Amino acid sequence: MVYCSKCGEKIPDDAYFCPKCGTKTDKGKTAKAAYPTDELRDAFYKVGIELERAFNIAAHETHSAIQRARENMQQKSAQREGIVCPNCKTKNPYGSIFCHSCGTRIAPTEESHGSA
Repeated sequence: MVYCSKCGEKIPDDAYFCPKCGTKTDKGKTAKAAYPTDELRDAFYKVGIELERAFNIAAHETHSAIQRARENMQQKSAQREGIVCPNCKTKNPYGSIFCHSCGTRIAPTEESHGSA
């Protein structure tokens, strides 16, 4: 029979840990037995790595989405500034269908959009 080096409790010969205080026995040290907390710490470490990867991916995707939104807003803002007539190059107000200077159609027709 073996005794715990920390609390003096009797320990079975095949025990890796003291049943009273949890101290690792010489046999446990030789077998490199892991404490349950070691396994939990390792699991948390692995989860942390996976979370870091997920957050990096999310940050990249969020940055890309914001960039696309910014470009779309700039494009729409430019469209609202007016439409230039392809015929006479006169700047017409946003939403114009025909050039106010030469009468040329400057807005696409419904058929050109593929609508019925």
